[in-house]
Amino acid sequence: MALSTVGPTHVGCRRVVPSAVFLSRGSFTSRFRILMIVGIPKETLPGERRVATIPATVPTLGKAGLDVLLEPDAGVAAGFPDEAYLEKGARIASDRAQVFAEAEAILQVRALGANPVHGRADLARLRAGQIVVGFSEPLGEPQAAHELATYGVTAFSMELIPRITRAQSMDALSSMATIAGYKAVLLAAAALPRMFPMLMTAAGTITPARVFVVGAGVAGLQAIASARRLGAKVEAYDVRPAVKEQVESLGATFVDLPLDTHTSEDAGGYAKAQDEAFYALQREMMSRVVAASDVVITTALIPGRPAPVLVTDEMVAGMAPGAVVVDLAAERGGNVEPSRPDETVVAHGVTILGPTNLPATVPYHASQMYAKNLSTLLLHLVSDGRLALDLSDEITQGTLVSHDGHVVHPRVRELLTEA
Repeated sequence: MALSTVGPTHVGCRRVVPSAVFLSRGSFTSRFRILMIVGIPKETLPGERRVATIPATVPTLGKAGLDVLLEPDAGVAAGFPDEAYLEKGARIASDRAQVFAEAEAILQVRALGANPVHGRADLARLRAGQIVVGFSEPLGEPQAAHELATYGVTAFSMELIPRITRAQSMDALSSMATIAGYKAVLLAAAALPRMFPMLMTAAGTITPARVFVVGAGVAGLQAIASARRLGAKVEAYDVRPAVKEQVESLGATFVDLPLDTHTSEDAGGYAKAQDEAFYALQREMMSRVVAASDVVITTALIPGRPAPVLVTDEMVAGMAPGAVVVDLAAERGGNVEPSRPDETVVAHGVTILGPTNLPATVPYHASQMYAKNLSTLLLHLVSDGRLALDLSDEITQGTLVSHDGHVVHPRVRELLTEA
């Protein structure tokens, strides 16, 4: 059977493409396969410049039977024009409404929950059975998960990727934390009225800046590595003593505090919340290190909980004038008492920065990393171009928040009950 065209045709909301199969030299036949349409809307949170899929991932999705439909200019802010997507086989919709109307799966950076105000405008565009995948803050905003469930949406949360070996390539939190840790150091270096490295100059020797990183997760380790590359003398502390080797492997000094930390880590590898007595003793012991530092970068977060206050106003007052503090937990209440989300606060002569979305300030590579994480999860969830839910699978079970009109994630259900 000869084909007169190789372009796509449409049946309802699905795209049908001819797939050639060679039978012998010089001849071929064809069959048609129906593609599941995945929609990529433009992000609506102010300042959010990332995009959920980049041109390079489109062919990979296509091979799995997925047809990519983009809202116009969805990737422009990240450095990916519509033409680049078209060249890789994606389609550009006429508007946002078409993306939601045609797509069976919506891929986002920030779904409702992670975009509570502007994301609400898309609720009316959703329909029962539609799939939504993205960051959605289900442990911090469980009510948003309930709203998606009432619309019959099957929602997967990128925050809930389990920390197991076979899910590492899907771990978007770690990818974005890498960028946040890197950018935090650059912000600190720009605000500090001195240079980071030790320099031998005609005017004498310039001593290196002292940087103290609190929290040695992914963001903290990246901050340590970046500060070391700039030539700073780096110290780091984490409630989990097991990370000491990682800190020292980056050339930093691990600050040992004589605290009872045997229950400091949960089964997923995250730091556990402690009682106030623990944090009070921790702050007292850290005061000396904070006072001696030119830069303090805090990264401590507890999933689903407000950030613990680790650096008090009194501790800030003990720092030298001109010192800089970067609080990467500002959006969740902050590790630093005087910090404010997305504000620069000067307290006791110390500059305190509270950035809340640093990955969006490096949108090209942030989108590249996120798109890889997201597409890997999506390909795990589909088979022959259709969603295939295997609830016995740890990754599927761990990331699925709502399905068939119900909130199905146990922890999110529990939080809704507590509310």
